[in-house]
Amino acid sequence: MENHYSSSSSCRPATLPCAEPNYSSESLLLPWPLPYDHNASDSTTFQVNNGFPSSWSTPIQETGHEFSSWSNSIQIHETAEEKAASVSKSHSQAEKRRRDRINAQLSILRKLIPKSDKMDKAALLGSVIDHVKDLKGKATEVSKNITIPTEFDEVTVDIDESADGNSKDKNIFIRASVCCEDRPEVFSELIRVLKGLKLSIVRADIASVGGRVKNMLLLCNKDYKEGKVVSVSTIKQALNVFLSRISSSSMPSNYRIRSKRQRFFLPSHN
Repeated sequence: MENHYSSSSSCRPATLPCAEPNYSSESLLLPWPLPYDHNASDSTTFQVNNGFPSSWSTPIQETGHEFSSWSNSIQIHETAEEKAASVSKSHSQAEKRRRDRINAQLSILRKLIPKSDKMDKAALLGSVIDHVKDLKGKATEVSKNITIPTEFDEVTVDIDESADGNSKDKNIFIRASVCCEDRPEVFSELIRVLKGLKLSIVRADIASVGGRVKNMLLLCNKDYKEGKVVSVSTIKQALNVFLSRISSSSMPSNYRIRSKRQRFFLPSHN
């Protein structure tokens, strides 16, 4: 079979599979022959990169890719180790804060119990529980004799028969209770009303909770010997008028007294 070449191509022997193409003066000379492209003309110029055709992959490129992959794996490994170290450090700091918080609370509990510096945690907690139970019992006993103020304004007046029977002078003792809004002028106004009725205060108990106050009074009639007895209804009516005046007062007062019992010692107004 005859080999047929186009007129633009030079004749080449059939025994030679490839021949060196013509390069321009700017092309690099290679020490080995390049494969001949039958579809390319003699005037084709090959692009050379680092001594190799551009279509070939050079060994240095493959080596660089392997090095980059190895470097990335090292960085990932180091990042994982750093993250593990950070998590461990975070757990250690959280545990330290927890221990410090517990020790601070135990220090507060030690202040409640005398001579508790050498107590271990179990003994300290047991002593604190017993102490709290004791305080709770005492508070219950005290609360039995104290009436909590109600949310409604009210006045109660009764004769105290027990105090009347034990009195040598046969004076009449009256128990009065007034519950109203807690204001600085309450007790001073109450004293003024009682003085107008010729009643003296033998005992006064005051309970104040949440802006409400309850005054529990034991009263004595001064003019009992002279035959001037103030009736319970008269006392109750006077206290109701006092309560209405206090409730209708719309002027807020900025005056504050630290102790509610200090009001008992305030000077009265005539």
